Parts: sequence; C-alpha cells; structure tokens
Amino acid sequence: MLTNKQVSTFRSQLQKAKEDIEKRLKENDHFDIETGHYHQSTGELSSYDNHPADEGSELYEREKDIALNDHAEDELKNIENALKAIDEGTYGKCKECGKEIPVERLEALPTTTYCVEHSPDQNVSTQRPVEEGVLLPPFGKFEYDDTDAVAFDAEDSWQEVAQWGTSNSPSDFAVSPDHYNETYIESDDREGYVEDYENFAGNDIEGRNITVYPTPRHEEYEENLDEEDTMSVFGDLKPYEMDPYTEEFAKEEKRNHLDNDDK
Repeated sequence: MLTNKQVSTFRSQLQKAKEDIEKRLKENDHFDIETGHYHQSTGELSSYDNHPADEGSELYEREKDIALNDHAEDELKNIENALKAIDEGTYGKCKECGKEIPVERLEALPTTTYCVEHSPDQNVSTQRPVEEGVLLPPFGKFEYDDTDAVAFDAEDSWQEVAQWGTSNSPSDFAVSPDHYNETYIESDDREGYVEDYENFAGNDIEGRNITVYPTPRHEEYEENLDEEDTMSVFGDLKPYEMDPYTEEFAKEEKRNHLDNDDK
C-alpha cells in the first residue's frame, strides 16, 4: 500500500504534468487545430494557386497536428483521472480487480489506474487502412520476400515497365551495360530458365541427346567461359565428370596420365 509521502509525490508529479500540458495547448492553440482550415495558419486564402506538392505537405502537417493534439488531450485526461483517484483514496489500486498496483509501475507510468493484467491497452491493432491494400503480397515487397512463392510481384512489374525506358544512362551503373535497353536494375535477370545454358541447350525426355542451339546467348556464354578459362560441362558425361574444371587443370591431368603411362 502506498504511503502518504508516496501519494504526495505522485500528486505533485501529476499536477506539474497537467500544468505543462495545459500551458502548451494554450500557447500553440491546440496545435493550431482551433484555427479552422490550415490555410489560416499559413496565410493562404485558397488552394487555387498552390502546387499540389505544397498542398500535400500542408495536409501532412495538419494531420500530424491533429494526432499530436489527440495524444496530448488523452494524456491530460489520464492525468485528471489519476488525480481524481488520489482525491477519492483509490490511487494505487486497479480499477478492474482492486489489487495493489506495484510502485515500480506507478513510477514508470504515474497516470495509470490499472494493473498490467487489466490495462485497456492489451492488444496491438493489426488493422491497416484500406489504402495500404496495395502493400499486401505479392506487391508488398520488392527485393527481399520472406516467402518462397513464385509470383509476378512488384519487382517484376517494375522490370517489365523499365525495359521500355528510364531516365538512367550507362554511366549510372557501376558496370556499364552494353545497350540502353539494359539500363534498368537487374536487366540481366533470367526469364523462363535458371541456368544460362538452359536458354540454348536441350535434351530428350530421358535427359539424353543433349543439343546446343546456336544463339546470341550461347555465343555470350562461350565468351564468358573463355574469359574465365573454364570448359563447358555439356555432353553425355557421367555425374562425377560434370564438375566444373579449368583447361589448365585438364592439361595437367593429361600430363599426369602421360607420365604414368611412360613409367
């Protein structure tokens, strides 16, 4: 149970907080909410000659003022309820169950009149405005999606539109693309296949008779292999022979075999 000294201390804290909030609301005219239309606070007569972006900024500031004013008034209401409880001799006891509220909780939140178990703010609302419906999957995330679902999402939508032209130029990329049609993020993404060679190589239903179809992608793939000094893995090879290896390693293996044959 709270001592008279503790109750007096909490009363002083609450009274000071109440005076501070009332003074602040009076000085800022309740965050200019009582002035009416926000044009009155900016000195504008109408929205006719204002840029839409300026109007949006002013509307945002107005919404913020309303939220801050509601928060301050709610805080003031809680303070008044706590002071009323002190006057009635019920301060420090839960209004719901009547149990003693720990002093530590009152020190952290002097305005409370509930214990932790019966606090009105138990649940965090998960309801979102209808305007945010576009943020739901598959359009809610772009690059980092925590699901494994394969869907045409917002990133795909952007790439589909960006390929028709953006304000980017080759100089905007760390590695300059070869063509202006590739001046958008992840323009080299594979479409319809996973590995590069799947774009120009095929086989029968049993996985045999591998065939390579000459295409620009195939030429590019071969050039990359040459630059990296890596041999292709195409052919009817056994599984253990399909691991990537370099030409130098292959030559060295061949020399070792010849040396062993000589011995």
